[in-house]
Amino acid sequence: MATTLLINARSYETRVALVDNRQCLEVYVERHREGSLAGNIYLGRVARVLPGMQAAFVDIGLPKAAFLYVGDVADEPELNELLPQEAPEEAIGRSGAQRIEELLREGQEIMVQVAKEPLGNKGARLTTHITLPGRNLVFMPTIDHVGISRRIEDEEERTRLRNLLEEMRPPGKGFIARTVSEGFGRDKLAAEMEFLCSLWDSVNQRRQRAGAPEILHQDLSVSLRAVRDLFTRDVDRLVIDCPGEYQEVVDFVSESMPRLLDSVELYTDREPIFDAYGVEAELNRALERKIWLKSGGYVVIEKTEALTSIDVNTGRYVGGYNLEETILKTNLEAVKEIAYQIRLRDVGGLIVIDFIDMEREGNRQRVVEALKEALAVDRSKTNVLGMSALGLVEMTRKRIRESLAETLKEPCYYCRGRGLIKNPTTVCYELFRALEREYRGSHLSAVEVRVHPRVAEVLLQEERYPLEEIEELLQLTIYVTADQDLHAEHFELHPRV
Repeated sequence: MATTLLINARSYETRVALVDNRQCLEVYVERHREGSLAGNIYLGRVARVLPGMQAAFVDIGLPKAAFLYVGDVADEPELNELLPQEAPEEAIGRSGAQRIEELLREGQEIMVQVAKEPLGNKGARLTTHITLPGRNLVFMPTIDHVGISRRIEDEEERTRLRNLLEEMRPPGKGFIARTVSEGFGRDKLAAEMEFLCSLWDSVNQRRQRAGAPEILHQDLSVSLRAVRDLFTRDVDRLVIDCPGEYQEVVDFVSESMPRLLDSVELYTDREPIFDAYGVEAELNRALERKIWLKSGGYVVIEKTEALTSIDVNTGRYVGGYNLEETILKTNLEAVKEIAYQIRLRDVGGLIVIDFIDMEREGNRQRVVEALKEALAVDRSKTNVLGMSALGLVEMTRKRIRESLAETLKEPCYYCRGRGLIKNPTTVCYELFRALEREYRGSHLSAVEVRVHPRVAEVLLQEERYPLEEIEELLQLTIYVTADQDLHAEHFELHPRV
């Protein structure tokens, strides 16, 4: 089956999905009311310098101040952080010689770029070392370096591209050859290099006229970013369902990659595009806590403040006669699903996977190697450690933006993210204590109790006798009223004269 890039564009939201063999591999959602900040360049003002943290807060015009670490000011930040999918093979060292208080002062104006979106309670992560990505090249105006994407494996091609960039680049400026630049000649790369340098000049010109805080450059829309970064030789078709966005994409492709123009299609069928390609069902599945495996086992994915935990269970799968083989088969099946779900959900940060315990060391290693192999196709950088004695595998995945769940969901306003609420019996007993606290010794004859219907049902059935005891103890009549609008943990007491 063909690999297809789908774009579902509406005035309120744009969704992009990369689909291979009718399986959704990656999905990006951008709600236009919120917008994306990563890649934007700002003229900011240093709001506060924190020597103890070796960092600074910078006002770039957002509700929450952005964060600038000393390593992103003093010298070149690691390119893996700037371009997690296509970093060059060399790591640029950090001297760490200067301190933040020597580099910045409060009130200072500084040009910065958003390297990471605001995540949770954290503000945006900034860098002073700007990167301007193009289709084939990434321009680094503040870094004197030439890099080649690690995904270009042919050594002759790597050498050819490196030599071309070294010859053409302006002195002191840096460039990275992206994966799609493989095979391109001097004229194509030179034209893009000239365009990126011109773009940088215009950013600097705007800086001369701007007053902090102010945006100097905004990255492309999510649709055009998807075309620029995902529409490669490996993608057979690009299908978009909005005529207006379709024309923008056609114009962009015509200018930057005309040979792929015939692969761009406008979707006009009545059925929604994500339904037609099976993406909507996959998105709904990706928001579930429990994912069932074909064998009958299942995987549970839980997000906490510190990490994401993934638990593997045999579930309904009983296997054959050999317990170790049953467990191994379940773990290997889970590996594929875990790698897929991590990529689809865009889970970042620290991830801990609890595989089913295996006795043989060879089987443990086999599962770890299978996990590394399954994650190899992930565009975000991952690092997998070995399996511990307790059967746990620790791994990290580069976190640039909010995960799919963080974009589409919010903490439950009932449990406030705890995942649990008090059961009806607990609420009943709290109600009994509240009645004693409020009405012992009072001269009321009756009180109305308003509770959630589930609590009312328990009060009038399982807890009927304790309720009668409370009535006798307090010498009042208790009327129970079910109120669907009440929180399941809350109740109201209304005296009756």
